Amino acid sequence: MPTRLLNRARRAAAMMAATIALAAPSYAAAPQFPAVVPLPAGQSLTFPADYGAHPDYKTEWWYVTGWLNTPEGKPLGFQVTFFRSATTHDRANPSQFAPKQLIIGHAALSDPANGKLLHDQRSAREGFGLSYANTGDTNVKLEDWQMVRAADGSYTVHVDGPEFKYDLTLTPSQPDLLQGERGYSRKGPRPAQSSYYYSQPHLQVSGSVTRLNKRTSVTGQAWLDHEWSSEALDAEATGWDWVGANLDDSGALMAFAVRSKTGAKLWAHATWRDASGKIKQFAPDQVSFTPQKRWRSPRTNAEYPVATRLTTGDTVWDIVPLQDDQELDSRRSTGAVYWEGAVTLHRDGKPAGRAYLEMTGYVRAIKL
Repeated sequence: MPTRLLNRARRAAAMMAATIALAAPSYAAAPQFPAVVPLPAGQSLTFPADYGAHPDYKTEWWYVTGWLNTPEGKPLGFQVTFFRSATTHDRANPSQFAPKQLIIGHAALSDPANGKLLHDQRSAREGFGLSYANTGDTNVKLEDWQMVRAADGSYTVHVDGPEFKYDLTLTPSQPDLLQGERGYSRKGPRPAQSSYYYSQPHLQVSGSVTRLNKRTSVTGQAWLDHEWSSEALDAEATGWDWVGANLDDSGALMAFAVRSKTGAKLWAHATWRDASGKIKQFAPDQVSFTPQKRWRSPRTNAEYPVATRLTTGDTVWDIVPLQDDQELDSRRSTGAVYWEGAVTLHRDGKPAGRAYLEMTGYVRAIKL
């Protein structure tokens, strides 16, 4: 082709490309995630709407932990979590394939009789009715895993993994427990480092667990946490220790401490609802976790304080694990490795309740 014709063809191609670019809609605008701010005086979270998803915020989870009892009297711990994570993909993109929201699931079964923790994980983009987190009320689906809240307030949970399966019903027996200031929960030194957060303690559990193709009827109690945020952690934060406890006297206790990169306490808080229903909040300087026994993972070499002493004000709680090895490797989904396990609480040397302890950031700094 002569040089003149070649240059003309190049100019025509360039003009056509520019015309297409100008005519096509732009899908490059990353979403701006709203900050979590203190609720106006006299207001709190709104239900049932706040049981559902909040897709405008960056991160959200429905976190269920609990103890189960088998007919043989053998205790089991269980955990199932549904995460919703908003991506930076342009919300205006009309494609159903656009990964605007990710749905992630973790599930685990602590079985001390068999000496090991069974766990599973999965993730998918939201869409096509296969995976979603609905607004308006709790209805989260991740392929064949699902958690749905019914009109009577009960939840049905279905998890089907390669080594175990849950079919559970969780029935509330107490009012919701709003964390922090009517549901606004600080997680760091700056007000924006916060989440909206409520808990549902003492959920009565019934249903079945299947292991090794053997179905077992179970009963028990569970704890549900629901949180959503856009910037929960300070840049200096490396992880946290958290416990949610169903106390034997029908009270409920939640406590956490966020650790800095030096291991020092960066922020902490606790909420204690006693047997009479009275709620007491504890400031950061009133909450501490003091290790009593450490366990080293043979898989990651991380060392976790699996037995710890929790102090809330003048009260001391001793936390002891159902089994030491309750480490979950979720690098195929959220990217984190953490310890999440069934524990017991003692107060003044006497049994006080059953709980779940979560410890993150012991392998590497946690990233939400």
